Amino acid sequence: MTAAERVLLNLLNIERLEVDLFRGTGSGGETPTRIFGGQVIAQALAAAYRTVDDRLCHSLHAYFIRAGDPSIPVIYQVDRARDGGSMTTRRVVAIQHGQQILNMSASFHVKDEGWDHHHAMPQTKAPEHYPAREELRKKYKDKVPEKLRGELMRERPIEVREVDHLDPFKPAKSDDRNQIWFRMPGAVGADPITQHLILAYASDMYLMSSGMRPHGLSWFTGEINGASLDHALWFHAPVQFENWHLYSMDSPWSGQGRNFNRGSIYTEDGTLIASVAQEGLMRKARKRP
Repeated sequence: MTAAERVLLNLLNIERLEVDLFRGTGSGGETPTRIFGGQVIAQALAAAYRTVDDRLCHSLHAYFIRAGDPSIPVIYQVDRARDGGSMTTRRVVAIQHGQQILNMSASFHVKDEGWDHHHAMPQTKAPEHYPAREELRKKYKDKVPEKLRGELMRERPIEVREVDHLDPFKPAKSDDRNQIWFRMPGAVGADPITQHLILAYASDMYLMSSGMRPHGLSWFTGEINGASLDHALWFHAPVQFENWHLYSMDSPWSGQGRNFNRGSIYTEDGTLIASVAQEGLMRKARKRP
């Protein structure tokens, strides 16, 4: 297991302060200046799981309210909304500086029987065909200020291979369809709850950039004032995130300073294990950095 993978697993191991009150670490995620959205979602889900017995999450819906401060911990307060015969509902509020930074509802379901179908996985080449995220970033390290190169090249826990990579500094206008292969080898042997938490963390990666592709934009062009506004995740099948998964994303709409993005997560053999939807703020920056 790499050091970055251990950091992520430690982030997901939140501390219980009281019966329904928990504390999570703010630093150490994908982004340094504010807490990565997937980190807050995963920690909020971890807090909810600490109050649920013998059933797994099937869906969560979260709103990002304020940017998280990575220099201090995050407090998670769980409301036990309902404990039903087959469904359990929890509401989680994440707090920093006495203010909400996220609120989330999550629903948990007993193992049940029904009818099965899912859309087929889009055809693409195997993950080994595409360069690793670290290899791509080496190409661009001289384009960022020297003081930021360490952060750009820092080891990350989630291994990523982009199917249709665009130059982040001069992205060509492209189709909104956006695909990556991703995994975390250090997830091997993890229990089903931890697998859910890792996938919840990773589900916030690359999603909002789908809506930037048709406009030739990226986080590095300096033209966007952007942030995730909400995030929804549905779990369909057991997760084993030590293996490669295809994250197939698109953005059917953008306008009025927002963009809407959705994603489907497949195992390498084509099983749909999760679906994601997210709206983001995508308005013109008033001043280019």
